[in-house]
Amino acid sequence: MKLITAFIQPHKLTAVKDALQAADVTKMSVTNALGCGQQQGYLETYRGVKHRINLLKKVRLDIAVNDNYVDKALEAIIESAKSGKIGDGKIFVTDLAQCIRIRTGERGHKAIG
Repeated sequence: MKLITAFIQPHKLTAVKDALQAADVTKMSVTNALGCGQQQGYLETYRGVKHRINLLKKVRLDIAVNDNYVDKALEAIIESAKSGKIGDGKIFVTDLAQCIRIRTGERGHKAIG
């Protein structure tokens, strides 16, 4: 079992969800996030004062998958979120030690579904 955490551009969310659904990955959590990275932000002027905005809007996806779905999910995210420009995002894959479905008490692979 793996936990895929992806940070993507907000306007790519619909394309990523559609690509994941086509890969038969439909369960995920989506959170709005702020972050800074290689983009370095931008300069904004407000009432004549310049401000450096380096925390940019991103969307965070958390997806728990069984091992046989990891590659399909990663490929779907990469292909649908990629523009080739700085700021496309990052994907982290971590081992998932335990998963428990609260409603039924199922554990492990069965709980992920």
